[in-house]
This record gives sequence, structure tokens and C-alpha cells, in this order.
Amino acid sequence: MLNYNISIAVYKKEQYLLTYTLNCKSLTKKFFGTDGIRGRVGEDPITPNRILSLGYSAGKVLAAKDWHLMEGERPVVLIGKDTRVSGYMLESALQAGLSAAGVDVLLSGPMPTSAIAYLIRALRLQAGIVISASHNLFEDNGVKFFSADGTKLPDEIERQIEAGINVPIVTMPSSQLGKVQRLRDASGRYIEFCKSTFPYHLDLRGLRIVVDCANGAAYHIAGHVFHELGADVVTIGNEPNGLNINLDCGATHCSTLQEAVKLHQADLGIALDGDGDRVAMVDEKGTLYDGDQLIYLIARHRQQAGFMQGGVVGTLMTNMAIENGFEGMGIPFQRAKVGDRYVMELLRENNWYLGGESSGHIICMDKHTTGDGIISALQVLHALCDMQLTLAESLQDIALYPSRLVNVKILQPFDFANHSEVRTVVKNAESDLSTQGRILLRASGTEPLIRVMVEGESDKKVNFWAEQISGVIRNICK
Repeated sequence: MLNYNISIAVYKKEQYLLTYTLNCKSLTKKFFGTDGIRGRVGEDPITPNRILSLGYSAGKVLAAKDWHLMEGERPVVLIGKDTRVSGYMLESALQAGLSAAGVDVLLSGPMPTSAIAYLIRALRLQAGIVISASHNLFEDNGVKFFSADGTKLPDEIERQIEAGINVPIVTMPSSQLGKVQRLRDASGRYIEFCKSTFPYHLDLRGLRIVVDCANGAAYHIAGHVFHELGADVVTIGNEPNGLNINLDCGATHCSTLQEAVKLHQADLGIALDGDGDRVAMVDEKGTLYDGDQLIYLIARHRQQAGFMQGGVVGTLMTNMAIENGFEGMGIPFQRAKVGDRYVMELLRENNWYLGGESSGHIICMDKHTTGDGIISALQVLHALCDMQLTLAESLQDIALYPSRLVNVKILQPFDFANHSEVRTVVKNAESDLSTQGRILLRASGTEPLIRVMVEGESDKKVNFWAEQISGVIRNICK
């Protein structure tokens, strides 16, 4: 895992705060990033040996906790995965490590990340593990952990697991080894849970919906949820072969869904990503709506219906138009660092229920403990049914500010926050954009990238400065 210094320019209350530096070296663990451990398969840490050690270390940490188990009982961990071909290899390594540490294992097979979070709680298990690289292509994979309450592990527990990764494996006596079983009807349990988050007095009859499953973990689930609620469903991206996850489909490649919606003359389309925790939606004309807009729609409906609790948490990437829209409605809004775990932390701190990211990670804490693409789409559909509006009609009053995101690949991390050339071009951009825009520079927590985002009222200025800033960083990295 790369360590970075991150420079961020934040727009707030019609003025720029000073650009500041966040030293991530004190926050970043060696292997764990903002969303578990992730990397290229076959390269450290995504190798069989490393994942075996990871499973063993996690098992020892879990076995050491006081779970108030009955005599002879062992902690139980549920392992789920997406459809990547490497999932078989990593699943075997994890279960071997956990078993060697004396922990029992349940295997769900391919399941959305959020399904594992639900099943942990429903079955009163001690932890869960998801093998997935989310929206990345099949060459990558990752491992993320969930606690007994269905939320991401605290930093301290992740540090404990990291500390034991390089400790030699000492296998428990044969009589104390963990056992491994398949979890029966995991998909059926989760389908029923998703449906339970949609009001019983409503249905989706009369709607034709195209659902793009990204050839990922929800390929055998998402279509059934919307069909059983009454919709006429056309499912695409539901033929995984281990190599085609997120390939020209899903929430990161919505053009496939846009074409399918028009082809099938559907009322709307829903796109998930490889592990099913992101969502994007398309209206009947093929217009795309991102996470910011969907969160705005859900929040406005909740306010109008009288069950909006508190405010909304977005991130540093949330479009300025959304923040201004919430201000106009009197809905409190706060920004967290990028990453659903930071959104969750701020939601808990404020005792709010709704938050998420423009990428489509949406958290409805009154429905689930983590981001869930299917459940988030159902909250949008609830709003549309209640308001008797189309997706386009419900969002016609909010126009996103032009925004440009450029990902600059780097070979080695460097302190770009304090680099003189970077500081100069950012200062010039800030001066030109004035109060009608903002700039965000940050290092990716999962890939060797520096993300350059420029946002403002002028599309021409946004594109110009995004190219200028990214060009400077690209030249420095040559």
C-alpha cells in the first residue's frame, strides 16, 4: 500500500479555505487501505501465501476475543466473493488460514458485499470477509473484513491483523481445527432482505427496468429482487465467466445500460458494480444520474414525506450544486473524506441516516449497515412511486456543476502537496475560478493514482485547469 501526502482545496461558504496537507503516513496501514486490501493478483499482497497468512492472523485475532460462546463452540466467519476467477484461489487460502487458527468458516459463494454484511448479522456470526476488488477489472482482487455488527472493521482491529501477518503459522491441534461448510440459500435470504426495505403497500408493476449486474456478484440476485416486486425486468451483465467482471458494463461503464434502456424502451435502468455496492441510474431517454443526484432525490423525498432524520453526509467529491441544493431545502450537509467508511463514521457521529459518494456508494443506515446498490435503487424507486414522477422529472430542478476528474498514474509516491510546480498551478487555477469553483487533489487509496478534480460553473475553465494541473503532475512523474 502506497503512502501519500494529500493536498486538498475545499470550497465552503463562498470562500476557499487555505490549501492544507494531510499526512497519510500516520493514518495508512501497510496492507489495509480505505477499503480493505487490494492489488494485482499474483503480486504482493494478493498472493496465496500472503492471503493464507492474512486468514491465519485474522483467525487468531478473532479467536482471542471474548464472544461468550458455549463450551466447544468456535468463532464463525462467513466468506463471500465476487465472480473473479482468482476468487477460488483466494477463498481456499483464506479458509485454510482461518481453519489453522481454530475458526469455523461458512462459504456463501458469489454474493454482493452488502449481502455478506447482512448475513453476518442475520446468522449472529463473529465476522465476515469479502473477496472482491469492487469496480476494478478481473486482474485485480482484494479482501475486506466486516465485524459482527455488519460494518467495516475498526482501524485498531485491522492493525492487529496486520501485526500478525508475518508471524509463523502454528496450526492448532487437529481436534481444534476450524471446519468449513457451505451456507445454503444465501442468495434467497438476501433477496428477501432487499425486498423488505421496500414499502409493502407499494409495488413496481407497470415499470420496465433494465438491470446491469456488471457480470459481478449480483448477477443471480438483482433481477429477481425487482421482478418479485412487480417490475418487468430485463437483466444484462448477468453472464460472468471469471474474466468479464466490470468489462464494458456496470456502474463504471454506463453506456451499455444507456443503450439497453433505449433498445428495450424501458422506463429506467439500474447499474451495479462488480460487488454490488455501487449504483447508477438511467432514465427513459438514456440520461445518466450519479450517486450525488440519487442521494439528493432520496433526501428530498424523505423530507417531504416527513421521515428525514438529521442531515446528509457527502464527501470531498460531492458536487457543489448538491450542497447548495441541500442548503436551499434546509437540510444540513457535511463532507467526509473520500471512502464509505469515513461517510459512515460521520453519519454515526451525527446520528444521521443518509450519506454517500458521487461514485454511487449510498448508505441508508435505517435500511442497512453498509452501502448497497440494490437497496439504494429501491429507495429511489420508493421516492418515484410516492411522488408519481419519472426519474427525469424528479431531478429537473438540480443541475450539477461541470466537473472534470483526471487520474494521473504515478510510479512512486511523492509529496505533491508541497511541490512548487503543483502549488503554483493550483494557485493560478484558484485565482481564475474564484468562488465559482473548487479544486481537489488526492491520492487514490486503492490504486497508484493521483486524482485531479476541478469543478465550477464554467465548463471551459473546468476542462482547461483539469488539463493544466494533471499535465504538471504528469510531467513531474516522468
